[in-house]
Amino acid sequence: MNRQELHACISKNQPNICQISAYQKGKEVYSDEWHEYKPEDTCHLMSATKSIVSLLVGIAIDQGFIRSVNDKVLDYFPDYQVKRGEKTIYDITIKHLLKMRAPYKCKGDPWTKVCSSDDWTSASLDLLGGRKGVTNEFNYQTVCLQILTGLLAKASGMTTVDYANHYLFRPLGVAEMTSYYAETAEEHKHFTMDKAPKKPVWFCDPLNIGTAGYGLCLSAKDLAKIGELCLNKGIHQGQQVISSQWLTEMVNPLETNIEKFQNMSYGYLWWILDTEKSSYAAIGNSGNVLYIDPESEIVIAITAYFKPTVFDRIDFIETELKPFLFQ
Repeated sequence: MNRQELHACISKNQPNICQISAYQKGKEVYSDEWHEYKPEDTCHLMSATKSIVSLLVGIAIDQGFIRSVNDKVLDYFPDYQVKRGEKTIYDITIKHLLKMRAPYKCKGDPWTKVCSSDDWTSASLDLLGGRKGVTNEFNYQTVCLQILTGLLAKASGMTTVDYANHYLFRPLGVAEMTSYYAETAEEHKHFTMDKAPKKPVWFCDPLNIGTAGYGLCLSAKDLAKIGELCLNKGIHQGQQVISSQWLTEMVNPLETNIEKFQNMSYGYLWWILDTEKSSYAAIGNSGNVLYIDPESEIVIAITAYFKPTVFDRIDFIETELKPFLFQ
């Protein structure tokens, strides 16, 4: 199969893929687009956003904005009024949020309650805790993860977009983000489901705090640059953008063989695919993936428009794409 045939095969069998960018040993070996997307166009990465937020937390620790992942969440919100009778929230740390082991007083994601409020961080804090205490059970959350970007804003004194541009995107030569806020629920839904190319934006709440669980829009080429940074132990063109210590800690499998999520393991907002080979990935709904294989020095970034039946593309990457590109 040649590259033209691969393009046609992906178009037929993976119809919502918009862009692919693949690197090996620091060199781009493959790049392609579908659906009239250009290389600089972006897609909504969905939950792959979470993994980028993990990098931003690591940088905040490097920069001294955050002391440690063991800090209590409420240390960063001194003005927050804890709900009457709530005690568990005082024991919850940043690490609990990063590991998806924080308890919440809700089942599933409380989209309406959080996203209709004027302050999504505060609304999420209202749901943090509960009578069961800190059980350390794996509890995958998206909307309430807003607490992390709210915490970053409090700690750094910068908006999410300004912070990410200054400490991560600009140093890598990644297109700088602008904030995007949806005035209505209909606009919010359109942002998620629209198939058209997007600009480099980060969905934000009314206070200009970027969403932590979803909402970041990047091109595959720019996403791959972030993968290369991870592969190179946090160094880009001689500059230590993020500490190698954080990158190692970030992909330490803290929750293993999660049955609900195809028996993958979990670190700090990153999925660990193979604990022996140390491969890991940022994964978002609709098959948005940043795949990193340190053993083979491979990075593969895939962006895709909204298609709810697609969770991830790890099997496609490992059984079809990698064998073709790196035979």
